[in-house]
Amino acid sequence: MPNPLRALSFAALVVLAARPAAAGPGVLLLAHGGRAEWNARVTELAAQVDREMPTETAFGMATRANIQAAVDRLAARGVTEIVAVPLFVSSWSSVITSSEYLLGLRADAPAALARYAKMDHGQQGAHGADADGTVPIKALVPVRMTPALNDHPIVADILARRARAISRSPTQEAVVIVAHGPNEEDDNRRWLTDMGSLTKRVAALEPFAAVECLTLRDDAPRPVRDQATADLRALVERHTRDGGRVLIVPLLISFGGIERGLYERLDGLSYTMAEAALMPDSRLVAWVLAVARAGTPQ
Repeated sequence: MPNPLRALSFAALVVLAARPAAAGPGVLLLAHGGRAEWNARVTELAAQVDREMPTETAFGMATRANIQAAVDRLAARGVTEIVAVPLFVSSWSSVITSSEYLLGLRADAPAALARYAKMDHGQQGAHGADADGTVPIKALVPVRMTPALNDHPIVADILARRARAISRSPTQEAVVIVAHGPNEEDDNRRWLTDMGSLTKRVAALEPFAAVECLTLRDDAPRPVRDQATADLRALVERHTRDGGRVLIVPLLISFGGIERGLYERLDGLSYTMAEAALMPDSRLVAWVLAVARAGTPQ
């Protein structure tokens, strides 16, 4: 079966050959690889950002070979600085810290990097010494990294739009924003802090009866995951028992499988789920450009 990541990589190289080199900063868009449809959305987003700043995408979970290949493509285009922009919901995860290490922005390698290095994310250009996915990349220009989406106002705007799309009477509805969440407790607290900020922003944009949030902790140990499920069900049951309508709005980059597990965890309950995640949405182009340009000399 053809590998969609390799196919996308080949297509990107074809487009690259037709593009003139451009001096100035370039964007290294870091994105979790997924199904062909998911990857195509990321590639389209990158193409739109590329109209303003040279942009290359590295798919995978801290996949060194893909990051190095994207950095090399940016260097070939004549960029003077590389700004890594993680297209991830949160900065608080081992994927982000592992990416920081690979980019030479962190002194110590996170323990999770060894696990990520064994994964196959359609690695590009891995050969010889570069096949070791646990050593930092080589870059000929300065590299810096921006925060992930976190609690950015654009994220709140998108979540509010997703809620409005399934809303009937906001003053009688409770919005529950749910995210995948990390394994570590400290990271989870940071996720929830950012999500709490998002709930306040969404509440200010639309008069819903309530806007709440929680993480699903899908990859955490079974007791932690089960408690997250119990908390979610209790939250939905409380709002429906009070006579309200519950709107579930997933805080995900794109639907691609996690939402199916969410349906299972909510089995038997009354709720309405948003039909789209954060992508596709053109405002994410504005977010990438804004965070990439922040701190860049004009």
